[in-house]
Amino acid sequence: MLVKEYRICMPLTVEEYRIGQLYMISKHSHEQSERGEGVEVVQNEPYDDPEHGSGQFTEKRIYLNNKLPSWARAVVPKIFYVTEKAWNYYPYTITEYTCSFLPKFSIHIESKYEDNTGNNDNIFGSQPREEETEVCFVDIACDEIPERHYKESEDLRHFKSKKTDRGNLQEGWIDTQDPIMCSYKLVTVKFEVWGLQTRVEQFVHKVIRDVLLLGHRQAFAWVDEWIDMTMEEVREYERATQEATNLKIGTFPPAISISETPLPSSTRNGPNSAPSTPLSTEAPDFLSVPKERPRKKSAPETLTLPDPGRRDSLFKLPSFFSWNSSPQPE
Repeated sequence: MLVKEYRICMPLTVEEYRIGQLYMISKHSHEQSERGEGVEVVQNEPYDDPEHGSGQFTEKRIYLNNKLPSWARAVVPKIFYVTEKAWNYYPYTITEYTCSFLPKFSIHIESKYEDNTGNNDNIFGSQPREEETEVCFVDIACDEIPERHYKESEDLRHFKSKKTDRGNLQEGWIDTQDPIMCSYKLVTVKFEVWGLQTRVEQFVHKVIRDVLLLGHRQAFAWVDEWIDMTMEEVREYERATQEATNLKIGTFPPAISISETPLPSSTRNGPNSAPSTPLSTEAPDFLSVPKERPRKKSAPETLTLPDPGRRDSLFKLPSFFSWNSSPQPE
């Protein structure tokens, strides 16, 4: 087991981040999905917990089979996916990833959010802290990312929001930016296989760090698309995009369970918490020897989804979503 704590500062408030995170996850999942591959939303519904109160439960399947190397496809099931279960009691969330084909592999991400510069060393203080837990600061503007993900319009050193007038984040921006908040993530990776455990757990953490960096870059680069949304509007966007994504990868909208009635905690197994940055839909490289990748500063490519800036078309998907039925209230 390898535990690391990640701290990602954002030029947002905690309440703004709540909307931006939901928007980013939905749009990113759609962009990374294709026929037979990607993120299928199985459930997305209210959930009540006796300790944390009202929240949201989501379950997703991340299909990866076609992205595995040929030798791996020969030994894994034809339909290969990672299951994500998440409990959201914002500003406290937990996400878990498991794989039935690899029962000794799991990822557990506990997240908390505060309006500060990442200087709270006791945010997870209610739990015993391993002395060797490494704290990793992730700089969304200046940290390097894989070159293939670079997009000039999402280079936060040069991007400036028209609606918030925030941006052009230069080195040292965390010390001068206002507003600012921090996403704290305590990540536990387990791969209990003798001879491979240390190497695989270290590599998975490297992948997770890249995913967190790219996702948070996108969340701010897309700020003008979501900054005017209410929680009701982003949930409706989330629902419409989930249906579009499910159809895109070969499943259908009825696979999504959306209920307005909160589910009692006794109907769910798992930790008390919620959704975080999605696991990468890249091939599970931990099954093969890691390769060095050229890296460059900036962010991933995106597709165009509905323009949240236009209220009259906020929930009307583009022409290629013409199959979509009329949105239903959450």
